[in-house]
Amino acid sequence: ALEPLSVGLAIGVASALTGYLSHPRFYCSYVECCPRAGQRLNATALKAQLDNRLFGQHLAKDVVLKAVLGFSNNPSPKKPLMLSLHGWAGTGKNFLSQILAEQVHPAGLRSKFVHLFLATLHFPHQDQVKLYKEQLQSWIRGNVSACPSSVFIFDEMDKMHPGVIDAIKPFLDYYEEVDGVSYRKAIFIFLSNAGGDLINKAALDFWTSGKRREDIQLKDLEPLLSVGVFNNKNSGLWHSSIIDRNLIDYFVPFLPLEQKHVKMCVRAEMTARGYAVDEKIVQAVADEMTYFPKEQKIYSDKGCKTVQAKLDIHEDL
Repeated sequence: ALEPLSVGLAIGVASALTGYLSHPRFYCSYVECCPRAGQRLNATALKAQLDNRLFGQHLAKDVVLKAVLGFSNNPSPKKPLMLSLHGWAGTGKNFLSQILAEQVHPAGLRSKFVHLFLATLHFPHQDQVKLYKEQLQSWIRGNVSACPSSVFIFDEMDKMHPGVIDAIKPFLDYYEEVDGVSYRKAIFIFLSNAGGDLINKAALDFWTSGKRREDIQLKDLEPLLSVGVFNNKNSGLWHSSIIDRNLIDYFVPFLPLEQKHVKMCVRAEMTARGYAVDEKIVQAVADEMTYFPKEQKIYSDKGCKTVQAKLDIHEDL
């Protein structure tokens, strides 16, 4: 028979061990956990990521850094953070959303707390808009209930059927709770090519008038974007109540990239692959890109989108 002392000791050890294994700090080192309340973003790390991985986008870096850190440092925000990123393909919108996701949840897009929606994949049929809205509300409600700091990224907003995205309007508004759930710690990010033409024209006007690219300010572009996207029938935000109710905190413009920025992308990709940076190859890849306007050839018409593929064909690396 077991001695009472031995049984008591065994139970005590087992209880202590169970308590240790279930402690959040230990448990969360092996299983992904939702960030605890009050946990702030690392401002230095976020700035370093933006400086080292996002090129030619001084406006986007400045606006997003201030917006995200201000939101993170606010112990009681009045509403979720809502960012709408606009610009042509290859200018860095997806890249920036990935960087933000990684800062909030280290697993980034692989995190169970980061949710990526593609308009053409998840909401393809116009005759099912009502169903999509119901599913979207249910999905967001369930995931924010599980993790208040969930991140939701909606890509291809310019291809989304009008009306679908209005389903999330109640979650973006200034409510303390909706049906018992608080959404005020969540982050919503829209990615869209809509408004890209307006941004490109403004950037070209600055160049034509002899002004520096870095002198373009948010106030020069944000009003154009807000009105332009709201009135764009080829935009998921066409006449959206989300814009009408001023629930988008920032319209973030992504400027067209010049050849010097394309070269930065090439160098970064070579470094990421473990190659020594060869300036002849950097120049060759940059020269293979196409630029606009036809006469001046200032901006890459695909940004840095095809840099990886073009680098692949240089077999002499």
